[in-house]
Amino acid sequence: MFTPIGCFADVACPRGKECTLLKCLFLHSDDSIEASAQEVFQTDNDPPAKRLKQENKIEDPSNAPKKALDTRSSASKLPNPNRPATTHGSPNVQSTMQKSAKPSVATPAGSSRSAEPEPKKPNGIPEVAKLPPRQVPKEALNPRMLKSAPAAHTVRTAILKKLHASITSLNEKLRKEKSGTNQCFVLTSDEIITMALDEEEKCAREHPGVYGNVIKLRIVKLTKLDIESWVKEVMAYLNGRYYKINPVGKPASGPKPIETGLTPTEEIAFLPKLLTPITGLEAHGYVTKAPTQAEIEAAQRGVDESRGWEKCDRCGQRFQVFPGRRDDGTLTTGGSCTYHAGRAVHPRGKKTDHVTGSAQPYFPCCNQSIGASTGCTNASTHVFKVSEAKRLASILQFETTPPQPNKGPREPVSIDCEMGYTTQGLELIRLTAVSWPAGRDLLDVLVRPMGEILDFNTRFSGVSSQDFASAKPYDASARSPNPPTDGESKTTSPLQLVQSPTEARGLLLNLLQPETPLIGHAIENDLNVCRLIHPTIIDTVLLYPHPRGLPIRHSLKVLVQKQLGREIQVGQNGHDSKEDSIATGDLVRAKLATKWKTHQKAGWKMKENQLIPPPGHQ
Repeated sequence: MFTPIGCFADVACPRGKECTLLKCLFLHSDDSIEASAQEVFQTDNDPPAKRLKQENKIEDPSNAPKKALDTRSSASKLPNPNRPATTHGSPNVQSTMQKSAKPSVATPAGSSRSAEPEPKKPNGIPEVAKLPPRQVPKEALNPRMLKSAPAAHTVRTAILKKLHASITSLNEKLRKEKSGTNQCFVLTSDEIITMALDEEEKCAREHPGVYGNVIKLRIVKLTKLDIESWVKEVMAYLNGRYYKINPVGKPASGPKPIETGLTPTEEIAFLPKLLTPITGLEAHGYVTKAPTQAEIEAAQRGVDESRGWEKCDRCGQRFQVFPGRRDDGTLTTGGSCTYHAGRAVHPRGKKTDHVTGSAQPYFPCCNQSIGASTGCTNASTHVFKVSEAKRLASILQFETTPPQPNKGPREPVSIDCEMGYTTQGLELIRLTAVSWPAGRDLLDVLVRPMGEILDFNTRFSGVSSQDFASAKPYDASARSPNPPTDGESKTTSPLQLVQSPTEARGLLLNLLQPETPLIGHAIENDLNVCRLIHPTIIDTVLLYPHPRGLPIRHSLKVLVQKQLGREIQVGQNGHDSKEDSIATGDLVRAKLATKWKTHQKAGWKMKENQLIPPPGHQ
């Protein structure tokens, strides 16, 4: 007789209950198995009887045929590990077997067992009686078919059997546990098979390149799990697969209130302690002095000799740009631009990378890995950006903040600028300034750039052609500053339009003195696009430095989410410079609160809105 391999294990037997084969190739229901088990006789010369399934209940011997009882009486004297011992004639045997016929563990309703109501469990486990019955599929221990399998079928089968054995071992340990509080998590044989198939399939789909390593690490982890950890894993698995219950996450804490312990006037008095010097950071884009005339002329000669050839800031392709338009009306060459809107993300390394392999860099805009495609976004034209200070000065010279003795001290200002691409590079198209720490509106205007607009960069700037079309010419008398309200920091009314970056810079300088703290995030970009050199600045990039240092930096969105517990830049219309400038000022207040606590411990005091150092401080 050939050895069965289980090909017909899920096919019902054609003879049904009439089948008398001990090792039938076909599927028999529980009723037919019990009936055939009662009719099979075993003698001393016969092979051992077929072992019953674990789900089958042990029947009372009094219900068995007389002939079967008499025949087995002699064999029952010898211990048989495959079945319980039976000794007829003893009054305690029947009561013992009747007790064993009852379910020893109250478990949730499954495909082949019933559940009894249990009281509510700790850790938020619902009552068993209220849980819906689990629809457990009847599956063989055979790897599921995949469109592209990560390994040969024989390899997957061997791994699956080891995984199934590990789960079965943990399940048996849980079954033998004396405490009854976790017995509802004991799985049936069908549930164990389904769980093993689910884990193997998930690993094959999510980690096809390192399938063998990942699944082996999972098996090793299972062999080292304790009962408590296993119960948590089973709970999560049952909730996800059968009850469709999402994992309970941490409740949203909401925005964190900023408590500095100082009055607004005292905060302004303490603010100079947070000034961030930029001397020595010229290599990272900070401009500390205006380029000389010789440097400007050299930069202009380079632009003339290049004949308008630039490198696209988005896709890296070379193209030609024509400020003032070419004779045929063309602004650029090179056709459309295909690019990724988000910068590539390089996942942090893990300790298991030498086993599972390191995660591949990807683009967050489309989740495609680097090299998978040329881009996921199309634009009508290529664009470029100018970063060199001398070339920026060749378009518009830098200006240092002049003193204004007749205006007296000015309150700190938090600014944010939005930029768009033109035939002159990346130019200022919106300028926003708010007071600090109150966040009162000081200035919020659209700016007409010097070059022809190639792309408003709406995805990030939040400015569109409709905003320019609906804007009215700037009128200082018509502007009415509105203090921000909670949850409404974004601009809703049409903005006014100034006619040049020079005019916008002049409006900003009206709010400043050289000693006025100017606050911004990555403020070198804002100052460079305004062509402004200011000696007193506070940059949140330098207040909250990245662990790896410049030029790597945290984004404003990440800092606000982490430090303040609130979300910004969540809409589909890009950034809002008013929202960003207020958020930047709040980041400074959060840092000030921490700094003030440190100074208080060191003996610093605030008296009559003046910061008083401790005795002996130089």
